[in-house]
Amino acid sequence: MRILITGATGFIGGQLARRLLGDGFEVRCLVRDLDANAAEDLEAAGCELALADLTRPAGLAAALDGVGAAYFLVHMIDDGDDYPAIERSAAARFGGAARAAGVERMVYLGGLGDEHASRHLAARHQAALALRESGPPLTYFRAAMVIGPGSESYELLRGIVERLPAMPAPDWLETRTQPIGAADVVDYLREALDVPGAAGREIQIGGPSVLTHLELIEEMAAALGRRPPRLVSMPTEIARPATVAAGAAAVTPGTPEIAAQISLGLTTPTVVTDPSGAELFSVRPKPLDAVLATAVDAAAAESSAG
Repeated sequence: MRILITGATGFIGGQLARRLLGDGFEVRCLVRDLDANAAEDLEAAGCELALADLTRPAGLAAALDGVGAAYFLVHMIDDGDDYPAIERSAAARFGGAARAAGVERMVYLGGLGDEHASRHLAARHQAALALRESGPPLTYFRAAMVIGPGSESYELLRGIVERLPAMPAPDWLETRTQPIGAADVVDYLREALDVPGAAGREIQIGGPSVLTHLELIEEMAAALGRRPPRLVSMPTEIARPATVAAGAAAVTPGTPEIAAQISLGLTTPTVVTDPSGAELFSVRPKPLDAVLATAVDAAAAESSAG
């Protein structure tokens, strides 16, 4: 079967592309720039490249020709202030093109939590609805923080622990979350092709631990062999969403704009409330301490190699 992946140059998409290649699938990756380093790496790994921009219809029909299943893994959070509308429009366009091309299945990765809590979460959910309305049967995965070396959530956590000796104690530190390892997310995405019952339904996924954001920061500190930031009382305005977003952008080693948007969703719980979809799969997510240890070791190895 030929599989098309949008967002294959991203953190999860690149891992999935290589996993599918290893399992014997023909993998076609939709890219906006054939000369980008990430695109060239995918081609070197054995992927076929298709040139198209999801904000325009040109190239989509050719990219989807002969495709049995398609993954929509893009997030246009860095496309400016209008990114939610741009992303929804792109999802609707892609879904319609996939249906017209005879694609049998689509798979999408979004976020857990109240989709009204932030523009980031709203954009993710609206894109899923657009895919569902316009395209083939959709498997809609919803995950909390995805932890792995290079993931924006991991980089934000690492930045908080490594760069902040002290931090304010806003209410969102007590909000519960259910982080999941990147490798486990890839396992779910891959297995979706083999689970007919997942077509046309929402699948909530998370790791085995439910904890507060404060406890997650403490776990990150332990994995890094550091003390967690000291909590201090500060004026109320320090904990306002705009201030928190600015602080996240400043502290992350990752992408500042994405870290800022992620931080605005920290006030809403991101936990699995319906495990029935995940029960269709054989995936058993790894414990958080093991996920963090693997991420820290991989990041250290990459840093040494660089």
